[in-house]
Amino acid sequence: MSSPAPRRTPLDPARRDAFAGDMADVLNKGALALLVSVGHQSGLFDTLAGLPPVTGADLAEAADLDERYVREWLGGMVVGGIVEYEPETGTYTLPPEHAASLTSAAGPDNLAGMMPYIALMGEVEQRVLRCFREGGGVPYSAYPRFQALQAEETARVYDQALVSLIVPLVPGLPERLAEGIDVLDVGTGHGHAPLVLARAFPASRFHGLDQSEAGIEAARAEAARAGVGNVRHSVGDSTRITGEYDLITAFDVIHDLARPAETLTAIAGALRPGGTFLMCDIAASSSLEKNIGHPFGPALYGFSVFYCMTTSLSTGGAGLGTVWGTETAVRMLREAGFRNVDVTSVEGDPINVYYVATKD
Repeated sequence: MSSPAPRRTPLDPARRDAFAGDMADVLNKGALALLVSVGHQSGLFDTLAGLPPVTGADLAEAADLDERYVREWLGGMVVGGIVEYEPETGTYTLPPEHAASLTSAAGPDNLAGMMPYIALMGEVEQRVLRCFREGGGVPYSAYPRFQALQAEETARVYDQALVSLIVPLVPGLPERLAEGIDVLDVGTGHGHAPLVLARAFPASRFHGLDQSEAGIEAARAEAARAGVGNVRHSVGDSTRITGEYDLITAFDVIHDLARPAETLTAIAGALRPGGTFLMCDIAASSSLEKNIGHPFGPALYGFSVFYCMTTSLSTGGAGLGTVWGTETAVRMLREAGFRNVDVTSVEGDPINVYYVATKD
């Protein structure tokens, strides 16, 4: 089948040149994202932030890394406007204003921690491209690093905000957790969220559920290292939840699932009378036009194409992707049996919104 002939429309040279500049910026920023990812994973940002103006050789020694690679990485950081360079002394500095978005000390504001997802998408690019031609999807097994990245990302938010800001979104929930209730975390991954809660509320009983055996194994190991005895984990299907719970949580997982509607129905069925479903998911609209100008819009659509949508489609699932926005989420929650749904945001988590859903 031949390609359609290009549209014959008048060309605006100024608009052409401006867009070419934008594309050059995309190329540069794409490369810079990978360099930032290396700086995050290697600890270079944390090391550099704690040093006075330093030479490349001294930084490499302090970080216990190869000097030649560190020197080339620093070059990228300088021309990318992230690290400052003093030619006369040959020294490099990470300004504190930049460190506030790049280091572990930044907590939820550490955007460098998001950059490894760009590399992860690159690892499956050819498989996703094949799906464009043949349909289907890329299976979850093609992403061995995903759960570890997700655990790191959620830890940045939940270590700081889960107990103090997110749990109080449900009226009276901190008090109920302190007294002792049964809690299920659906799609728990490495189980960090229920572990944080189990530490804070020792009278309550926490259960993490996930389809990934490797994820559950990692969750059990982390709980054992922490010496926390009021949390357990199991491998299972989120559409077939057994037992009854006072609180069920799902953090940034429902839109990834093959059968999200069935999962929401199962969650509603597993809640005891008066129980609550607390769900975190992407802060976006189900309507494309409303996402224009979204500060993380391109990233959200990129994550969807390269992970969320394609892993769901790989199993013949719904493949919601960014179709799952606030409007669709509220509708599906109500169709699952939740009569009351409140949507709110939390300071320090600009990518997600939180849903408090009850059946009564």
